[in-house]
Amino acid sequence: MSQVNYNAMSNTELKKYFLRHRGDRAAFQAYLDRINQHPLRIIASPGDPDFDEKVQAAIRQKLEAARNSSS
Repeated sequence: MSQVNYNAMSNTELKKYFLRHRGDRAAFQAYLDRINQHPLRIIASPGDPDFDEKVQAAIRQKLEAARNSSS
């Protein structure tokens, strides 16, 4: 069995690999380590008066980034 180099994979590639190989505990751990390296980004708090606008703006940004990365 060949050794998989998770470090050579992008975040997207690692996620896709893990989803295809759900029994691979090392891939799962590598994926968790990647996720934990990046702090969570707070978009809005529940009491924020602009909650809906901020969430919608974050969704638009995410969709735009996905469109740009696929083209």
